[in-house]
Amino acid sequence: MQLFTAWLVIVGLRLTVLGFRTFFQPVIGLLLLGLAFALRPRLGRLDPDAPTLREADAPAFFELLHRTADSAGVRRIEAIQFTADFSVSVIPYGFRRKRCLVLGLPLWASYPPQQRIAAMAQALGRSAPRNVRYGVVVGVTLGSLTAGVQALQPGAVPATSSRINPVSRGAAAVADGTQRFNARARKSEWLLWIPRTALAATARLLLWLTEPAARRALFEADDASARAASSPAALATLRDRRLARAISLELHRLAIEKRTIVKAGTPAVTQEDLWEIISAHAARLREQDMPQSPEPDSPRGVRRHSAGNDPDHLRIERLVHATQYPATITLDAPGRALVEDELQVPKRTVAQRVLRDGIQL
Repeated sequence: MQLFTAWLVIVGLRLTVLGFRTFFQPVIGLLLLGLAFALRPRLGRLDPDAPTLREADAPAFFELLHRTADSAGVRRIEAIQFTADFSVSVIPYGFRRKRCLVLGLPLWASYPPQQRIAAMAQALGRSAPRNVRYGVVVGVTLGSLTAGVQALQPGAVPATSSRINPVSRGAAAVADGTQRFNARARKSEWLLWIPRTALAATARLLLWLTEPAARRALFEADDASARAASSPAALATLRDRRLARAISLELHRLAIEKRTIVKAGTPAVTQEDLWEIISAHAARLREQDMPQSPEPDSPRGVRRHSAGNDPDHLRIERLVHATQYPATITLDAPGRALVEDELQVPKRTVAQRVLRDGIQL
């Protein structure tokens, strides 16, 4: 893909610079250069608006991450960024492909301590070199294709003519101009459709070709999580992924309540106690959903999930019947308190943004 992008640049420059004897060659050259710009390699970068911690800012947390990365057999993390999403992932950034852990604080608040280690171990395991989708060649190519498809998406055609008062002065001229603008937009859409479709088809083909390797890497990440945090913690982490929607709704409700003060006489939620409220809400949801006693043929009280209801059912079933590991990475109470103290600043920052702006559902 990168060779194809370089070919587009070379041909586009030749047609643009050397083709001024005709009208069409420079136009085609500019189109090729525009396509090459849309397909340029994205090396990744840190979100400038997200709270970021380096090792000097949180030595205890980074020490935990380094132990987890060593257990998973992957490179260590250079930075941590915090978001309001119920997720945790590892992204490369910069020319040297440094690694950043993107940690969603709703997930951190919802999971018990050992499940947090399991979730981070799973994220680190998914970014292992054996997962080709995280590699330099395939990963950068997929990023370029995805960004190219997004860049070639047509803009929304404004429906201005329907809002024009037909008896107002100049209404006919405005309606006629809007009609011509919409016609030009439709022609542009036809021009963008061919490269957009080709890029999307290439991305889907690449995803299909790498699906077996990505699935194996996902299973290996689950094994790494079980070895690091224990098999029960890894299983519980997969099962609790379904709390994401309920936790997002609760965050949205708290943000609305903060802005509107619906309940008279009830103090508004503050950013200091937001994550404690989310943790308690997740515990209630977990108690309501978990069975009170182990079900038949379900080891350790793990409920079986149907393939139609739970996309992670294969991973859960595999871990249930795999070798059961004890925890090799744990944190005692003083260690957990030290980590939580290092997260106070990003917690306050993200909580302030959630209560001020809400979240996207």
